[in-house]
Amino acid sequence: QVRLVESGGALVQSGGSLRLSCAASGRSFSSYVVAWFRQAPGKEREFVAAINWSGGSTAYADTVKGRFTISRLNVKNTVYLQMNSLKAEDTAVYYCAATLIWEHPYYWSEYDSWGQGTQVTVSS
Repeated sequence: QVRLVESGGALVQSGGSLRLSCAASGRSFSSYVVAWFRQAPGKEREFVAAINWSGGSTAYADTVKGRFTISRLNVKNTVYLQMNSLKAEDTAVYYCAATLIWEHPYYWSEYDSWGQGTQVTVSS
């Protein structure tokens, strides 16, 4: 397992942008698949985006495709989520998660390391 710490959450107006960061501890970070999930009040946790070990493969939820971009910088042990054209419905706590397996990146149960979350609030 790796220790994950998210940052970058904030209050932003609709149409604005934010960049979230997920910093990981551990020397084998480049071996991990990393994903972002989010959970709004009263709703289930949902998949947002995932990136494989090298950054060569990514996956996105349909609701964020074309607006969000996931990337990683292994030398800094960090994964980023660039969020553009934010909408009120993007309001949630955003979590990053890590796993050694790239098989079902959409499923939260595939991930065994989780961060504490960072709040994103989009005002309409």
